[in-house]
Amino acid sequence: MVELAIPDAATLENVNDVDEADFPRMAYAERRRDPSQIEDVDGATRDAVADIPAFADLDPGAEVAVTAGSRGIHDMPELVVAAVDELRERGFEPFVMPAMGSHGGATPEGQRQVLADYGITEERLGCEIRDAMDVEVVAEDETGRPIPVSTVALDADAVLLANRVKLHTDYRGPIQSGLCKMAVVGLGKQRGAEAMHNAAIERGLGACIPERAHAIFEETPVVGGLALVENANDRAAIIEGVPVDDIPEREPQLLERSEELFPTLPVDELDLLVVEEMGKDVSGAGMDTNVIGRYDFFDEPEPETPDITRIYVRSVTPASHGNAIGMGLADYAHEDLVADLNLADVYTNLVTSGETARGRIPIVSPTDRATLTVACSMTGVRDPGDLRIAYIENTMEPDALYVSEPVAADLAERDAVDVGALRDIAFDERGDFAFGFAADEE
Repeated sequence: MVELAIPDAATLENVNDVDEADFPRMAYAERRRDPSQIEDVDGATRDAVADIPAFADLDPGAEVAVTAGSRGIHDMPELVVAAVDELRERGFEPFVMPAMGSHGGATPEGQRQVLADYGITEERLGCEIRDAMDVEVVAEDETGRPIPVSTVALDADAVLLANRVKLHTDYRGPIQSGLCKMAVVGLGKQRGAEAMHNAAIERGLGACIPERAHAIFEETPVVGGLALVENANDRAAIIEGVPVDDIPEREPQLLERSEELFPTLPVDELDLLVVEEMGKDVSGAGMDTNVIGRYDFFDEPEPETPDITRIYVRSVTPASHGNAIGMGLADYAHEDLVADLNLADVYTNLVTSGETARGRIPIVSPTDRATLTVACSMTGVRDPGDLRIAYIENTMEPDALYVSEPVAADLAERDAVDVGALRDIAFDERGDFAFGFAADEE
């Protein structure tokens, strides 16, 4: 058994002459938004199902598979329940299938548990969840690589994709995260996700996802999809039913709207970003790369903004079950995160995605105070009091944050940002933050 000997706090705090009193003061800041939002998710979902004409041609009693993914999308559980209810009332036999590639450890039980963590259970749905991982090759891409699809989906009379349309965490293109990706990675299960990502190493995700989605639409009973676009507050702004033949054309249009609504940090330049929690329910990359400004993925160019010198992540969400893929995007990690690691799930996810960098373990620190001390020597900033620091709960909620004094001064000049009083950074007896998200403060 390998044991990781993490340095004690005193060792790390002795790497320089920085004292706790040298750290900059922090203030709570919040950006105000008032984006459009769907108030009746159930009704909007039922209307979206009605916009898919193929259901008019299905026989009563037809089995319809509704996909459910592994992201922590606020309104997705209600959308899935509403879709199941609507399909049942139309005389069909709906069921839900986990559509999440290798997540949940690439096991039926693990994927069922992922859905349960979001409140998607057979009891709530009133229908069966079919969680088998078996696949069948339905086509080949232009290089002869296989395109696998779940046998559960293939055995259904119809498949209704349900997914959020948003910016992808790995690449740019007209089709990113959405219905096409749900078809390729979700319906593909672990084998399909692995085959696609392996092909993408050679040809790029921007080429592989649309090509494979087209083949799946041709060779499987997919009849359309429910596309959800979120506002900056992680609430549904658009729920739209898209017939299968319209998905390749409509999805890029929905993606443009999603990009307009996408929540980003209210600051573009930071010396240190502290992230309270990362996880698969937050982003496929653990931390949304569009928020932190880091891709570290194959040959994809890095985003120009935000410009963040160092990133420190403190924990992995319970819903991730130790899958902290994406920790390699950070420079520092709290030892509590490392203690919760499930490397089997991390490595299964890495092999499936084909990219190793995001599974690297960052510099491990036993306390927040030690991390800040070390960071003072690794940002290029001469005076610790001048450090530009932001501290967020996770990358889904970047509008609420604690910021150091230099950042607070910048944000105070903006009309849509409220900035509170500055105060010294407080630590508990262990040396961890005694304020902010770590202390469950508002």
